[in-house]
Amino acid sequence: MIKKSVDVAIIGTGSAGMAAYRAALKHTDKILLIEGAEYGTTCARVGCMPSKLLIAASEAAHLTRHTEQFGVHVNTVKVDGKAVLERVRRERDRFVGFVLESVQDFNDDHKIQGFAHFKDDHTLIVGDHTEITAKRIVIATGSRPFYPDVLFKAKERLLTNDSVFELNDLPESVAVFGPGVIGLELGQALSRLGVRVTVFGRSGVVGGLQDNDINQYAHKVFNKEFALKTRTQLQDVRINEGGVEIEYLDENNQPHIEQYEYLLAATGRRANVDTLALENTSLELDKKGVPVFDGTTMQTQTPHIFIAGDANNDIPLLHEASDEGKIAGDNAGHFPTIQAGLRRAPIAVVFSEPQIAQVGLLPNQIHAQHVGNYEVGEVSFEGQGRSRVMGKNQGLLKVYAQKGSGLFLGAEMFGPAAEHIAHLLAWAIQQKQTVAQILDMPFYHPVIEEGVRTAFRDLNAKLKDSIQ
Repeated sequence: MIKKSVDVAIIGTGSAGMAAYRAALKHTDKILLIEGAEYGTTCARVGCMPSKLLIAASEAAHLTRHTEQFGVHVNTVKVDGKAVLERVRRERDRFVGFVLESVQDFNDDHKIQGFAHFKDDHTLIVGDHTEITAKRIVIATGSRPFYPDVLFKAKERLLTNDSVFELNDLPESVAVFGPGVIGLELGQALSRLGVRVTVFGRSGVVGGLQDNDINQYAHKVFNKEFALKTRTQLQDVRINEGGVEIEYLDENNQPHIEQYEYLLAATGRRANVDTLALENTSLELDKKGVPVFDGTTMQTQTPHIFIAGDANNDIPLLHEASDEGKIAGDNAGHFPTIQAGLRRAPIAVVFSEPQIAQVGLLPNQIHAQHVGNYEVGEVSFEGQGRSRVMGKNQGLLKVYAQKGSGLFLGAEMFGPAAEHIAHLLAWAIQQKQTVAQILDMPFYHPVIEEGVRTAFRDLNAKLKDSIQ
């Protein structure tokens, strides 16, 4: 077996791993980047980019079908499923190519192929060919789809976001399990492309929304397009000649049996740490088997080991993975000096229509951390000028601020242009702006952002009333 010694070993070449490599390389040239599967990122291969390509096609079909309100009439809309998926894969492969070009630019002496596992705190075994002794280690192994055992009964009819884009044509029908980000985005996109879709859930929550008013509003809107059943209990899954049979109980405990061509599992992702033989290390693990770590330094309880990206089971978003990778790689590079890295204001977007956005502290976090010491402002987009002009006047935004200081704490939104509004709000939070300071910012007319001003005016009035 080949033996190597390095200053820093990085396991994984996704967004976090590549960022860690670039950061660590500024401090040492004795470095190894280990990859067990294909080079590239979850986002480019099976995540954010191919899903947005499918969403773009679905939006084109949907908008073409709904032009009558503008006095524009389109006779027929034909969706060529094969052409849709061919474009998704073609453009997806293009994005993956950019990632591969980046990896190809890395020093070949710094790259090694094979699945890694720990022999001890400082030793990694790669495949059956190499033993690596590393002074510091960064775990950046990413994540994979996770779903309950009962869904395995769908056998070859089971899809995940790792496989759905490989279909040759759009299916006739799909049962989507999981109304979170992945399930909601893919479910609505498939529905708009002519696929019969039902999205199933258990908790009653859609898209991760925490505010009850916004959650109920979203349910109402989505159910106009496709069946959204978020309070069900799956009883059984059976494969048959027509595809897959779903047996479940509805919210009233009434039994149902429905038939679909495919079952799409979107029930979450699991951190890829279970094959690393972490039991051979001194790492402290949480109840999910993931190393406990400091979110500002990415350092685990075993000081020379760091963890970043989806592997830490924290915030599975590309920009967060890149930030975490940079922090982990930087600290691994100049260890034992450890520094807190820049953690940006939290921002998350679901690219449904209307879109969902969460910025800063979530409603449950605000309630827990600021009990009785915050106010909420809100606006409906149903009457908002620019939204009505565009025929996108559906949605609700709530903004939160601390009493007394007026410090802006967070926001949750279901509505038009949420991806853009979320950025403005995240910038305000990162700059620690107050409601008064936000209202001093310019607002053009007529734009959707005027609705944001309305929400903050409502919040400002409530803050003033709370002082009196």
